Amino acid sequence: MPQTGDKAPDFTLPRDGGGTVTLSELQGSPVVLFFYPRDDTPGCTKESIGFSEQRTAFDAAGAQVFGVSKDSLASHDKFVAKHDLTVPLLSDEDSTMCEDYGVWKEKKMYGKTFMGIERTTVLIGADGTILRRWDKVKVPGHVEEVLEAVKAL
Repeated sequence: MPQTGDKAPDFTLPRDGGGTVTLSELQGSPVVLFFYPRDDTPGCTKESIGFSEQRTAFDAAGAQVFGVSKDSLASHDKFVAKHDLTVPLLSDEDSTMCEDYGVWKEKKMYGKTFMGIERTTVLIGADGTILRRWDKVKVPGHVEEVLEAVKAL
């Protein structure tokens, strides 16, 4: 699992609305990646709306923000339309990027064990190195904390 100070693993993933996003093409500005378990679930919806509501503040701070889950592009498009999301959502259906970033983990719920995305946010500097990780994120107050970290750069 890449940690603070490590080079962020490069990726190219499809995004909602069409097109792809490649990390190495974004160098020169900070990048925030928020990994979330599933589209249109309560916590994921609150987090995605929170990042969308603060999009102009992240833009003003020079940072690009992307949500990442294993959901399909069709699911992302519905999620974006339903909640008027403004942050791009990336689809990692084969979980390669989630594994590269160490967020694809064994989880337990209601006595069942399964593999899933552990809610995590990664702040990548303009030079492509990881500046900060937030693991096992709790949604309330998280977007504001990430924004403050970006503004402090």
